[in-house]
Amino acid sequence: MTTAPDTASARPLILIDGSSWLFRAYHALPPLTNAQGRPTGAVFGMANMLRKLLKDYAPERICVVFDPSGKTFRDELYADYKATRTETPEDLSAQFPAILELIEAMGLPLVTVDGVEADDVIGTLSRASAARGESVLIVTSDKDMAQLVDERVQLLDTMKNRRLDPAGVVEKFGVPPERIIDYLALMGDTVDNIPGVPGVGPKTAAKWLNEYGTLHDIVARADEIKGKVGENLRAHLDRLPLARQLTEIKCDVALPLTLDELAPRAPDAARLAALYRSHGFNRLLEEIERGDAASEDAAPLPAPKNDSVATEVTTVLDDEALDALVQALERAALICFDTETDSLDSNQANLVGLAFAVEAGKGWYVPLAHDYLGAPPQLDRGTVLERLRPALEDANRAKLAQHGKYDMNVLAAHGIRLAGLRHDTMLQSYVLDAAGNRHDMDTLALKHLGHTTIKFEDVAGKGRKQLTFNQVEIDKAATYSAEDADITLRLHGALYPRVCEIAELRKVYETIEMPLVPVLAQMEQTGVKVDVALLRQISVELAGRMDELQAQAHAEAGGEFNLGSPKQLGAILYTQLNLPVLGKTPKGEPSTAEDVLEELASQHPLPRLILDWRALAKLRSTYTELLPQAVNPRTGRIHTSYGQAIAATGRLSSSDPNLQNIPVRNAEGRRIRQAFVAEAGNALLAIDYSQIELRLMAHFSGDERLQQAFREGRDIHQATAAEVFGLPVDEVPAERRRAAKAINFGLIYGMSSFGLARQLGIGRGEAQEYIDRFFGRYPGVKAFMDGTRQAARERGYVETLYGRRLYLPNIRSKNQGLRQYAERTAINAPLQGTAADLIKLAMLDVASFLREKAADVRMIMQVHDELVFEGPAATVRELAPQIAARMCRPGGDRSSPLAVPLVADWGVAGNWDAAHTAEGHATSAA
Repeated sequence: MTTAPDTASARPLILIDGSSWLFRAYHALPPLTNAQGRPTGAVFGMANMLRKLLKDYAPERICVVFDPSGKTFRDELYADYKATRTETPEDLSAQFPAILELIEAMGLPLVTVDGVEADDVIGTLSRASAARGESVLIVTSDKDMAQLVDERVQLLDTMKNRRLDPAGVVEKFGVPPERIIDYLALMGDTVDNIPGVPGVGPKTAAKWLNEYGTLHDIVARADEIKGKVGENLRAHLDRLPLARQLTEIKCDVALPLTLDELAPRAPDAARLAALYRSHGFNRLLEEIERGDAASEDAAPLPAPKNDSVATEVTTVLDDEALDALVQALERAALICFDTETDSLDSNQANLVGLAFAVEAGKGWYVPLAHDYLGAPPQLDRGTVLERLRPALEDANRAKLAQHGKYDMNVLAAHGIRLAGLRHDTMLQSYVLDAAGNRHDMDTLALKHLGHTTIKFEDVAGKGRKQLTFNQVEIDKAATYSAEDADITLRLHGALYPRVCEIAELRKVYETIEMPLVPVLAQMEQTGVKVDVALLRQISVELAGRMDELQAQAHAEAGGEFNLGSPKQLGAILYTQLNLPVLGKTPKGEPSTAEDVLEELASQHPLPRLILDWRALAKLRSTYTELLPQAVNPRTGRIHTSYGQAIAATGRLSSSDPNLQNIPVRNAEGRRIRQAFVAEAGNALLAIDYSQIELRLMAHFSGDERLQQAFREGRDIHQATAAEVFGLPVDEVPAERRRAAKAINFGLIYGMSSFGLARQLGIGRGEAQEYIDRFFGRYPGVKAFMDGTRQAARERGYVETLYGRRLYLPNIRSKNQGLRQYAERTAINAPLQGTAADLIKLAMLDVASFLREKAADVRMIMQVHDELVFEGPAATVRELAPQIAARMCRPGGDRSSPLAVPLVADWGVAGNWDAAHTAEGHATSAA
């Protein structure tokens, strides 16, 4: 028996006995529930066990295997097989759909084969892999699996962190692996109800096998065995063949996949985050949102490097080599390039080197600013950039990059205005399958080329001792960087033909995503000005308001306590005030989560005070304290980064800092927006699409009533309230309008009657009645939803108006939870995705318009369905109606591309909040 290493020296095939592991995860923790009281302990246990396994063993191939539902061939052999097993605990069964989703979201192959147990699937895979000379590690606590152990196959008990090799089997069971079947047959198994010899336990079975040899030999010499146990053996000889047959693992099962199909995929961070959030796994969620440990721990490491795609590296250190590079670029039909810098912030990064590739298998690296002790002389950066400027700035010379927007920004900061960026492998992957995998080069190289790239950590180190790229030795830097350029060129050869196979996707790529890159780059370079003094003043105001709330909370609690301490708050709410426990933490403690406090707020003032205090604390820590630190000292402005290949629906994201989550519906959020200001003499223009997703629902559904409401310019929530509740439009009370708004938006996002009831504070039956009335009055919406689900099941994907696709791998899943989630996504994705396409097309059109008409007016922010511009006050006011009108006709169309008008509200002011108060609106004809 050997102790499992911290990291595996060789990467075996990992086969996880999912059923065995599931029960261990369930019993390893106390009963845990989320804020809604649903059980979560098995999911939490499984998540942590899988994460640790992946971190420790970094498998090239892995598979999680579960027993099938229904009977197997062993039930046909023996009708009472497993008849004594108790029913699976209800709270464990309830968690099984989430566990399947967890495994799939982590990118792990999942196998269940009808008619055979997980043991047989694992046996078949392990024997096939061992036959190829490969090592196998079976993760299980099932003693039956010991029969599979040999010189290439080992068992791993993760609870004890121990591996079982052949010697370990002998040490644990007293017999070698090849005798385990006989050993188990003699003892029988009360758990699986396999008949054995009464009175024969582990010691007796091992003793007999060591003395006589095999089960066959024991049967042949049964008369020699003395005592009561010998009598039992002779009396039950007839049951041993069946017991052995039931115990033996089949290793020749017909499987639905091959060993080579067991490579793990990249984790789906969005799905994992949604799962962690719904289950209250806050620590895991924080890691996902930070993008750190979750991806490091959970991401399976790729296979060893394939030397067949090694890159021939040329390092440019003198004029002769630079001349050769320039000549190669002049002859190239497509120039692949990459920048190397000392920072991830493209607006503050120093250019350390440049890499190029113009033919597969070869890469160039030009070091420019490596300054470690002993670094060789390098060409002058300014001189090199001037030599390369003609190629980089020529719009007719096609360029290729991986995440080229970053490189474009870096070059711009060093005086090079990159032109001719025709292709980006990140965006090619994103357009092909936005949600199917991550779109970084390392992941794509492994997936599409079977190549494991050199990682940044391989040349720069990790953690606190990690070097910036200027400190990396040039030989290492050249190998790393030239490979990046070469692999990007190879990826283009693999991905772009696939994009071109589907006309709609090619159009999305070539007319939306690629043209948008320079527009976004210019926005990032321009940035937005903030009033730092005002932010600090708001921070003081928020702190003062928090102090007031804290004093009120202390008064309600009857004494001082730390409002930020869940433990202290829980003691006051549940012990001192004796409020009902509506949810528990993963550790089984009464929850103080936001949704729980919202429910408790109707029973006592303290929960509402805590919620208000937390909201202010978040605004202060996330914005008023951090935004001043994000100001670029060179420009005096904030430069966010727009993620173009993050959201599965095609929406843009914002990070470092995130400008898309500043609240707009409360006074404090609007106060923070007041700190986003125009430069002296300038003004801000904010233009926001009005109810775009509801308009898209009207378009896609073709519902005449809904379309007519929009064509007539009616308040859609008021119109829905009138339809659903049978009221004259001008007599709809505020609470009915709020209910109609909840219905309108809730149906888009797949809200159930339960969710609507909770949001409106009504009974579930009443909520279902509202939904039924809605569909009764808007039958086209119901038909659209039903038709979309059916089409998604048939095709496996849904499309936006412009042909962007979102694939739905779980749309045909037998797992109800996964299938229903996919169905909700199928309905929502075309709406969100089309909204994303529309605003991207508008950005392209408006950017072109401004270049021609007013170059001094700049697009500076994109926030969901809103665009923000800055320019000379008089010019902005003059152009505002024209820009808003163009947004209603994206792509330069004369009318809306929809069956209903598009409407954009706009406003001009000195700060973002004031501009957000519309001064007018533009609309298109349907």
